[in-house]
Formats: sequence, structure tokens, C-alpha cells
Amino acid sequence: MPEFQFDWVDAFTDRPFGGNGCAVVHGGAHLPEAVACAYVRETSLVECTFTGPSEVADIRVRYFLASREIPFAGHPTIATVAAMRDRGMIAGNRITLETGAGIVPVALEGDRIVMQQVAPEFGPAPDLALVAAAVSLPEDAIIGQPQLVSTGLPFCITVLNDHAALKAARLNAEAMVPLGAALGADGSDIMEPFLVTLDGYTGAGDTFSRLLMLPPSPPEDPFTGSATGAMAAYLWHHGLMEKESFVAEQGHLMGRPGQAHVTRIGPPDAIEGVCVGGTGFVLMRGSVTLPEDLSL
Repeated sequence: MPEFQFDWVDAFTDRPFGGNGCAVVHGGAHLPEAVACAYVRETSLVECTFTGPSEVADIRVRYFLASREIPFAGHPTIATVAAMRDRGMIAGNRITLETGAGIVPVALEGDRIVMQQVAPEFGPAPDLALVAAAVSLPEDAIIGQPQLVSTGLPFCITVLNDHAALKAARLNAEAMVPLGAALGADGSDIMEPFLVTLDGYTGAGDTFSRLLMLPPSPPEDPFTGSATGAMAAYLWHHGLMEKESFVAEQGHLMGRPGQAHVTRIGPPDAIEGVCVGGTGFVLMRGSVTLPEDLSL
């Protein structure tokens, strides 16, 4: 069986055991989905990436959950570039990634890694009662109208009144089924609500968020870079964020604090892209032996 080099990186943090972890498997982009997903389950992480050569960008990156491949993810992008930089694999201060969501430009600005997510797509606005039931909160805990938004990966952005509501939220798997149907999911690709408050957890933050997840993923994601981009686009689009750049916080309630700097490209009514930047800490390095077929 082939051996691959890997790096375990904590993304959106500059210290160990903060932010969100991701294992980056170098040279493993050719592996089948079943093998990659089995590896994610073995790590107990939310997501892992597998890299390989690209004909259209500097490198190809594939993103996997424990259950399936997804087109793009934020914290694994930060982790992948942090791992490559740590290994001396990046010349200069820019790199492009070929992803399932398109070409993602990434800039290295000192210690910060800044990815440019694609222009937002605004999708269905589900019934408020469906969203409230899915996160086990009363309807009056939600501000405005939740909406499906994607800057590479879709999330149902849901703004809550305060930190108390955010802490009280619990994902209801049964109630997620009708919500997923309302959002266009077929039951196998349900978009969990991304919950956000307009108040940071610390004095440095402008927003504070949580993402509760369904099995076989862990019950909560420490930091969600793709959802942060979608959330920022929602806030700007609906006039809930005046700043062109702001600081997003997540993970503090899990003991894994993370922080991202988010910047809008273009005006609020015609957003051309969302830049989400953060640091990455390489926690572990090593090699892993993976089969190219699970029947082996």
C-alpha cells in the first residue's frame, strides 16, 4: 500500500488545540471517496483534504467529510496552505487551488492566510418555523429571515438575538429532514443552519457563531470558514453589517477559540467575492499508509 505524508493543522488559530483541526494528505487526491471518507472517520475530524497536481491551478485540493466529498471548505483551505507553506512548497506569497467550487486564490499576508471565496449565491428562504424547530429554539429567538447562502458551500444562515439563544441551540435531527427538503436537499446532503449573533465572544470580535452537525460528523464544528464567508455575505446583503471588514469568532464554547478576518469585495448589493483570512498551526507531521481500494 502507498505511503503518504500528512500534516495535522489547527486552522484559524495561532496555537495548538485551538480553532479547527484538519489532516492534509499530500499527494492523495487520486484516492477514491470511500478511502478518503474512511480516513476522516479514523481521525475523528470534521474534514480532511487530499492534494494532487492540477492543470488549471497551482495544486488540486479535494475536501472530504466522514460521509462524502464536498466541493469546498474554509478551515481545510487554511490548513492545506499552512501545511504547504510549512513544508516549503509555496514560492512567493500567492497560490491558486483547484477545488470542486472552482479556482480559489489564496494570499499569504504575513502569518495570515487569506482565501478569496466566490461571489455569493442566495438561495431559498425557508419557513421560520422549520428553522426554529431544527435548532430547538422559539421563533422569536431568530432575527429576520434565515436564508440559504453559498460562497462555495451552502449554509442556512440564521441570525440569533443573543449569546443565550446561541448557547441554548440544539440540533434536532428529525426536524432537519423537512428543513432539508425546503432547502432543496434530498436527505443525504442536508445543510445545517449556521447560527450567528451580532456580538463577538471577546472584545475583538464582531460576530460569534456555532455550527451544529449531524452524524457521522462530530456534533459541532469548532470553526467553519466556508460558512463564515456565506454568513458575511448574508449580513452585508441584508444590511446587518456596516463594516466592510470585520472579525468573526467561533469555537469558544468548545474550548477551541478561533478567529477570522472577513472582507467584502464589491458593494453590499453586488458582492464580487468574500475574503476570509486566518492563521494555521501545524500540530503534527508524519506518514500514513492508505489503500487505494477498501477491498485491499
